[in-house]
Amino acid sequence: MLPIDSNESKKKLAHLYNEVSKSLFGFGTISLKVSIDGNIITFKAKHRRSPRSEALEGEAPNLKYEVDFYMSNIYKKKMRERLEERFELDIEAVLRDYDPATQWAITNVILAES
Repeated sequence: MLPIDSNESKKKLAHLYNEVSKSLFGFGTISLKVSIDGNIITFKAKHRRSPRSEALEGEAPNLKYEVDFYMSNIYKKKMRERLEERFELDIEAVLRDYDPATQWAITNVILAES
């Protein structure tokens, strides 16, 4: 189990977030901040723009929007799996909002109340 509110825990969580990013997109984030407030872990991340994403944006913007939506869902699923596996967290929900125009993402992990 992860000791929740410590700098070491936040570093481990940030490392895991970037690990998931690298596995899906090939690179990590530009900036990442992890905060913990009670039973909610929040990741505030500025992502790098993918060359594929830029190409789709110019040629097929609707397809890019759809791909962003599905990639965000895959991200949430992988984050949940890795957090549960590595830190043995009991997760109630993983919520993520991603703004393609600015490349900012906010991910909230709500832990089950014990």
